[in-house]
Amino acid sequence: MKSGADLSIIIVNWKSVDYLRKCLRSIYADVSSLRCEIIVIDNASGDGCGEMLAAEFPEVAFIASRKNLGFAGANNLAFERSVGRTVLFLNPDTELLPGAIRQMMGALYSSPEIALVGAQLLNSDMSLQDSCIQRFPTILNQLLDCDYLRKKWPHSDFFATRPFHDRQSNVVEVDCVSGACMLMKREVFSAVGMFSTRYFMYTEDVDLCYKIKLARGKVVYASRARVVHHGGRSSALEPQSHFATVVMRESRWRFMTAWYGDFYAVGYRITTAFSAAVRISALVIARMMVRNKDARTRLLYATQKWIKVLRWSLGQEDWSRQLEVKVQRA
Repeated sequence: MKSGADLSIIIVNWKSVDYLRKCLRSIYADVSSLRCEIIVIDNASGDGCGEMLAAEFPEVAFIASRKNLGFAGANNLAFERSVGRTVLFLNPDTELLPGAIRQMMGALYSSPEIALVGAQLLNSDMSLQDSCIQRFPTILNQLLDCDYLRKKWPHSDFFATRPFHDRQSNVVEVDCVSGACMLMKREVFSAVGMFSTRYFMYTEDVDLCYKIKLARGKVVYASRARVVHHGGRSSALEPQSHFATVVMRESRWRFMTAWYGDFYAVGYRITTAFSAAVRISALVIARMMVRNKDARTRLLYATQKWIKVLRWSLGQEDWSRQLEVKVQRA
């Protein structure tokens, strides 16, 4: 590790070794002017990550966890072994475009009030990934969250999409940014208690941003910092059917329980059950009316997804409650 590093880049790997290789190459192409350390922690994925790093990137610090600590636990463990005054938490399935780190660093240190910076995330086809900015979850915005409404009202503050259309400002204050790419000041991350391990995956980024807001820090989106996020690779490899769909709801519920109270969290479950039941009914009717085989298959898949959501909201997806993670030394 580099003593007095300007920047520590922390990457949590889980079965993403091919993406990780591309990610590291993009980092080295973008940090030539910084004293930088890179730490990769592998969440017991068994994908040959350590061997690849030893052969191709021997200067990268590697931590091999003997168990899957989850996103929060693994990042916290790597952070404790880092030394940089600034820390970039980066997904392995990302690629930095030229100047991304410089833009984020410039935004972070443009004001003492700014604690965390997120980048503009792009899909593999270079289209905008609008999940890179989010509002803090509420019952209403979770109930109405769908692509149709986002596209219908693209300038709405309700869906946090207004900054995408603000051509006047490069740096805009937002509620929260995606955990796929987060740059922040070391002392702030320590002061707010790091990532919360109440979540196995998803919502750790939202929780962190919420704690920063409570501490009167600012979370900002830097539109000129551009990062490709191929997205969804790790969760797609999970054999559990609709795993990500259920875990996302479980994590949102845990967030609401922690910050809004049990009564509010129960309301979230009830409205989620209602929404799921309505969607299932509509999908079943639509499938009865469609004759195209591919369309029927897509509708069946969507129906199965919402059945899983309904089951979760009624407390019938018992496995989701087992995803409580405590950070342990690898």
